[in-house]
Amino acid sequence: MSQFLLDNASAVRVAAFAGVLLAMALWEVLAPRRNQNHGRWQRWPSNIGIVLLDTAAVRLLIPTSLAAFAAYVATQGWGVLNVAAVPGYVAVLGSVLVLDLAIYAQHVVSHVVPLFWRLHRMHHSDLEIDVTTGVRFHPIEILLSVLVKMAVILIVGAPPVAVLAFEVLLNATAMFNHSNALLPAWLDAPLRMLIVTPDMHRVHHSTVRLETDSNYGFNLSVWDRLFGTYRPEPAAGQLGMTIGIEKFREPAELRLDRMLTQPFRGGL
Repeated sequence: MSQFLLDNASAVRVAAFAGVLLAMALWEVLAPRRNQNHGRWQRWPSNIGIVLLDTAAVRLLIPTSLAAFAAYVATQGWGVLNVAAVPGYVAVLGSVLVLDLAIYAQHVVSHVVPLFWRLHRMHHSDLEIDVTTGVRFHPIEILLSVLVKMAVILIVGAPPVAVLAFEVLLNATAMFNHSNALLPAWLDAPLRMLIVTPDMHRVHHSTVRLETDSNYGFNLSVWDRLFGTYRPEPAAGQLGMTIGIEKFREPAELRLDRMLTQPFRGGL
């Protein structure tokens, strides 16, 4: 079964992406968390357009999937797990955890280092937050993220099945925790002890910088708690908080061309 999934890694990722996107979009329609002043027709064409550009850029400049790269690393015997004798399930679970920690660390760096913040702030400049915000990243940032993951795979020697699982999880949880879906408080509280929930991550998209610089996790919430970057709620509350970045609040900034050029405009 795992070999079948690896042989069809691209199809698996696309199917998972489409399924989660549709499921979360339906959830947002049936049970929205917040009222939105900037609707889907104003935001979604550019947000989906950036996904297509990201995919094209990665395919053009890095013509191999991460799972295929992991398989190549394994054939060369590179990486800790390809040298150490550990059970398969330990290798898979450990690789997923290390990859998740690496993405958390990259996210922190993208807020701390001005050059990387210029790239990352396009993700934050969406005037609303919903399922498509979870895939709204500048192509240059996406390429850097792929290189970070490749470096981790090379060092760790992550099994291909672990890499594929992590990629599917990362896409799914990013769309889930960026969604405008209503999650009851009685369910949100226990869930966020393990994974990042929409209410937890929404704090990260506040215009208040202290709140923006918190809740960096995408999959597991443990990293924020462990490294002291966890913030339970925004000061203005979930319904009162303002989403976005103060210097990029004009509706024109939602256009695809403005999104692409944003890192080169507006200072820090």
